[in-house]
Amino acid sequence: MDLNTVTEIVRPRTRAELPSWKAGDAWLAGGTWLFSEPQAQLSRLIDLGDFAWPSLTIGDQGLSIAATCSVAELDALPCPSDWIAAPLIDQCCRAFLASFKIWKTATVGGKLCMSLPARPMISLLAALEGICTIWKNDGSEQRVAVTDFVTGNNSNLLAPGDLLRQIDVPLAALKRRTAFRQIALTPVGRSGALLIGTAGRDGDLVLTITASTVRPLQLRFAAMPDAATLRASILDGVSDALYHDDVHGKPTWRKAMTLRLADEIRGQLASGARS
Repeated sequence: MDLNTVTEIVRPRTRAELPSWKAGDAWLAGGTWLFSEPQAQLSRLIDLGDFAWPSLTIGDQGLSIAATCSVAELDALPCPSDWIAAPLIDQCCRAFLASFKIWKTATVGGKLCMSLPARPMISLLAALEGICTIWKNDGSEQRVAVTDFVTGNNSNLLAPGDLLRQIDVPLAALKRRTAFRQIALTPVGRSGALLIGTAGRDGDLVLTITASTVRPLQLRFAAMPDAATLRASILDGVSDALYHDDVHGKPTWRKAMTLRLADEIRGQLASGARS
């Protein structure tokens, strides 16, 4: 869709070249949402393409994902053999309700910044304990966990002029066993619940709840819980007000599916099986 109120496009190549933020500005990365509907409030786009950030960087500390990395680039990443959590990348990329054109254009950072409950990039990076680096509008930087970055349905910690720079995934998270569960009301519909469990060598469990709730939630257990303990922890830790309500699923159904999928994940990881 043409954005006929936009009169200027700025293409900075370094942080020092970023213009002062003003009303009517918007960041442009993939633009799959930006150009999908009228944006009458916008007059200037700040294009991030000329930053030319490396999309994916594998290092001794884990994986660094530029905010401008496309979903297709992430899905094509050849992961080291000891990253046993790597199948989650493929599973979450394919949890999108999107065409191949969206895959090639949409950015990982853009999906986080939209902060919609059913965004599987939020699910993936929350489960892998990702840390966001935010370039603050005042020139400082902030590092925050993905689980804290997203604060609700279509809301996050970004203030006007703040920019998500990258997401860092620690090596330890990439070496954990995983279990993935997703459910939707229709075979190719938007996720009504998407849960991921990860387990370490010491037998702990980290359960990440997304899509069924308005923001990502994590429950941590020092040892693999039994079914009753897990159920009680979810009932205590996830209030009814946190379950999302839209045409893709009512809160009561989402809550029931969360409890069911969580127990399936617990059973799989307790048995030692992989996704």
